[in-house]
Amino acid sequence: PACWIRPLEAGQSHVLGEVTVTLIDSNHCPGSVMFLFEGTFGTILYTGDFRYTSAMQGEPALRGRHIDRLYLDNTHCHPQRALPSRALATRQAAHLIRAHPQHHVVIGVYTLGKETLLVDLALEFSTWVVVSPWRLEQMRLLELPDVFTAEEGAGWIRAVDVAEIRWDTLVSWNELHPTIAIIPTGRPVKVTHPNIHLVPYSDHSSFAELCEFVKWLKPCSVVPIVKADMCQVYFQEYLSSAPQVLPDFKVPKPVQESGQQQSQRRGQKPTSIWKRAPRCSVPRGVVYESPEKNTEKPEAFRDVTVPQHYCEPALCSKEGCTHHRGEKEELSGEQLGTAGAAPVSSEHLATGFAEQYLLTPLNVLKQNCSRTFDELVEDFFRK
Repeated sequence: PACWIRPLEAGQSHVLGEVTVTLIDSNHCPGSVMFLFEGTFGTILYTGDFRYTSAMQGEPALRGRHIDRLYLDNTHCHPQRALPSRALATRQAAHLIRAHPQHHVVIGVYTLGKETLLVDLALEFSTWVVVSPWRLEQMRLLELPDVFTAEEGAGWIRAVDVAEIRWDTLVSWNELHPTIAIIPTGRPVKVTHPNIHLVPYSDHSSFAELCEFVKWLKPCSVVPIVKADMCQVYFQEYLSSAPQVLPDFKVPKPVQESGQQQSQRRGQKPTSIWKRAPRCSVPRGVVYESPEKNTEKPEAFRDVTVPQHYCEPALCSKEGCTHHRGEKEELSGEQLGTAGAAPVSSEHLATGFAEQYLLTPLNVLKQNCSRTFDELVEDFFRK
């Protein structure tokens, strides 16, 4: 219900009860942020998915801040997972396109993310990027430069869902017109067709960037947030020797038991629910004459000067929030309703709601004790 939604501005500190939280741009997909929590427990920085850039060292909320615990996006946390900057990866994609001057180009993207790459290529080659109607509406909501169209044939670069980049679709596309496909990703991907090309474009930090980030921040401890990959060994030399205010985190027993029961019933690891809100801060400004007048691919490519108002690619926050479908799953409504949480009595709910039942699905809590649940939530938000 909308009455429970409390939008928080990025870059500002918000006091919620006895906790202060600050949202910081995470340089990932549109709307993605890091959370800085401060309270009697100490200071916690939760990066979520992020791509480190040295510009973050100028962030007022982080500059000179003592961090007790850093929850770190460790997607590429391995010395062998070297990645170029996004600007360099974009140049690689442009070079690949120039090497196939007679081909149409299909780029595989996720539901959200890689928008900057698409815009950069549209500007580089002066062509519209053809997308589906729903994705076009999304691009407009994000207030991206006007380089997208839903009109088939209006441009020779097309963005599709990455799942469409397969052997059979490449065969079909090439029967109509010579076509290459580009998958921008920092992950290992099995290539099934000679016309499918991988470009190491990622909105997750490279290993070198992670080391630079931890070295600069000097937290007391690091906790990886992707799967169970233990990568703390790489950061030991960068950790602060200052005493940590935050005690070792322990999951309350009722929550632990509830999670184990749910895992056994579903036959899988506990999953998390996560959503992102779009950010509307990117300037508009690039408008072509009309899709009809830009249907032909130029015989020879030429460099295009990017307008001064256009943002620096290395500082934009992009990449798809469904990028890790193999790593992060969302619970469906059916799973939420059948999660199998134990009945909650009014007495227990009133005395231990925050500590014991924080992870219990809300609809289960409300079903067992509707009136008490409403009163507790209303009282929480009043504080």
